[in-house]
Amino acid sequence: MDIRIKGIAMHGKYNAQEREWVLRVKELPCSVCDAPAPSDAHHIEQGLHYTVVALCKVCHQGSFMGWHGQKRAWKIRKMTEIDALNVTIGRVFAVLQQR
Repeated sequence: MDIRIKGIAMHGKYNAQEREWVLRVKELPCSVCDAPAPSDAHHIEQGLHYTVVALCKVCHQGSFMGWHGQKRAWKIRKMTEIDALNVTIGRVFAVLQQR
């Protein structure tokens, strides 16, 4: 099932809280290279919607640099998915504190 909220594509089944979390993540810069938002929400584990990482298209799906490719951007920065998740969570809470 594909729906669009605030112009952002959402795929799969989400409850209201999961949907809000993923939308917040997509509004962040890339957690690997800091490319400006909007970002993709990369699921570390499919179906676990709170374990999503904000990634630009290159760091997410790029054949050379991306997680679903050769992971060069990740290797250059010596980052794992958990490292990127930590950056993402920190940024979400920083945004929430500003409100």
